[in-house]
Amino acid sequence: MNYRHAFHAGNFADVVKHALLTLVLAHLKKKDAPFCVLDIHAGIGRYDLAGPEATKTGEYHEGIGRLLEAGPPPPLLADYLAAIAAINPGWPDLRFYPGSPRIARFLLRPQDRLALVELHPEDARTLKREFAGDRQVGVHLQDAYTALKALLPPKERRGLVLIDPPFEAKDEFHRIVKGAEEACRRWPTGIYGIWYPIKAQDPVERFLSEVANLGHPCLVAHLFRFPAETAERLNGSGLAILNPPWKLDEALAELLPGLAERLGATGGTEVRWLVRG
Repeated sequence: MNYRHAFHAGNFADVVKHALLTLVLAHLKKKDAPFCVLDIHAGIGRYDLAGPEATKTGEYHEGIGRLLEAGPPPPLLADYLAAIAAINPGWPDLRFYPGSPRIARFLLRPQDRLALVELHPEDARTLKREFAGDRQVGVHLQDAYTALKALLPPKERRGLVLIDPPFEAKDEFHRIVKGAEEACRRWPTGIYGIWYPIKAQDPVERFLSEVANLGHPCLVAHLFRFPAETAERLNGSGLAILNPPWKLDEALAELLPGLAERLGATGGTEVRWLVRG
């Protein structure tokens, strides 16, 4: 599966992923001690929904567009929507969609830090321009899984690693597991958020069994846009969270069903523990 983000920015999978990202960051902000966010597939930071890639697919209409049209949002989406509003001068008119770097940066406090990794040279240059002069943000032109070795553990000792690959490589699930294994060895107390697309269910379950074998507490959240009747389309979006924050399972169980309804997702939702904490 090729998942170049400019074509899919703001779609249903982004809504789920980024809503969960804000819940994890809200948890980290409850303590005064600084934290670090490491995003190893950072992209370009923000996406123009009037640009050629987004208009070609129009996927954001069924994601963030639909969410905004669905009436008053639940309180758990407040940080997520505030991050979107922050980069749209004409809000509530929607022109730009923030990638995970922009959402994370919006929620940082002065003592926190954001490290962004991007392998594509042109995207990395765009990302550097996006955060030029920002002392709390570092941009690294580097392979994602090499960065896990180079940048962990962080000096802050608290934080989140976001693993959100484009799934251009056929063995991406395997690469994720090996990367997460190395990362957890270097930083066993970090929170790890792993995003993955759901087409056929069997490969996802095999991947999750390997994640469970890492031995860390792991929570899984799934939103199925369609019942998994065919492996030829993107049926759903998943997140595996290693070392999840306290009560994140309760927050997701509250949020996901209503979010699925607002997005018109008909396949249901799922929150379950792979390995209990």
